[in-house]
Amino acid sequence: MMLKEALSAAECVAEQLANDSDRYAELGRKLRSTPFSTALTVARGSSDHACNYIAYLIMARLGRVVASLPMSLVTLHKSPLITRDTLTIAVSQSGQSPDVVEPIRYFRDGGATTVALVNDIESPLAHAAEWAMPLRAGKEQSVAATKSFITSLVAGARMVAQWQNDPELLAGLEALPEALRVAGQADWSSALEVLTPAKNIMVVGRGISFPVALESALKFKETSALQAEAFSGAEIKHGPMALIEEGYPLLIFATRGPTQAGLLALADEMRGRGARVLLAAPADVAQRDLTLPVAATPDLDPIVAIQAFYVMAAQLSAARGLDPDRPRHLSKVTKTN
Repeated sequence: MMLKEALSAAECVAEQLANDSDRYAELGRKLRSTPFSTALTVARGSSDHACNYIAYLIMARLGRVVASLPMSLVTLHKSPLITRDTLTIAVSQSGQSPDVVEPIRYFRDGGATTVALVNDIESPLAHAAEWAMPLRAGKEQSVAATKSFITSLVAGARMVAQWQNDPELLAGLEALPEALRVAGQADWSSALEVLTPAKNIMVVGRGISFPVALESALKFKETSALQAEAFSGAEIKHGPMALIEEGYPLLIFATRGPTQAGLLALADEMRGRGARVLLAAPADVAQRDLTLPVAATPDLDPIVAIQAFYVMAAQLSAARGLDPDRPRHLSKVTKTN
């Protein structure tokens, strides 16, 4: 089911792009005309990784600093947060968890601009936000989020593209369904030989590829019971380097952009230290181990990169004798306060 749902992402994205264009354009005009002193994201799990991507786009393209809200400040501490002149963005598949819904309601009541990118448009979160934008991923039955994560990235990029009023990014989004279909055919089978017997792994990205590293590490844990940690390529030498030993697995996402050169150099250095590096990079990088698909513009590359990863992750779970649709101790909807 996980693999089937992941491969359906192209159709889900096409469905999303075919709908709500006027609503996104209206949201873009609202964001352009509103001065924000603070921008926050509200999410858990895979949705928080999507927020990491959205925050990067906003900061890189629009120059607004974005922070992730510790939800317990609202739900447990009842902190008197200033909400005026604030943009608050929530991302959720189910829209059910109280610790996502309550902060959006709190900020909206305080006069903030609130946006929910949510798959269940009739959920409490969708009703709590001023701007509820449907992901249109359809019902997701696998516990491991795949198509809802991809559609979350697309919805966030649509919001940014309309906010910035950027024709190039808007055109790149329109080309995503075909790019995702191509990405779903990527052959990462060589990774299975390294990862099937593995006990742990570091997943590395930087800049716009770091959210993909975060999401990949989570999927390794929940679908393959593989202890995985995600690190920025700029942080790995500060302490995690001490774990590197002969044969230690390292998956590096070297997507296009200004961080790529440093990640390629890191891959070479880690190989020199004995790590078993799986370098995921575009086809023009000769030293790659896994070929990363690319989108129409580098800022959309993470969306097709995670599609290629999901296919391999489903195969890895089966190779390790597990069922990716039934991760231990997990359920589809998690409700926390």
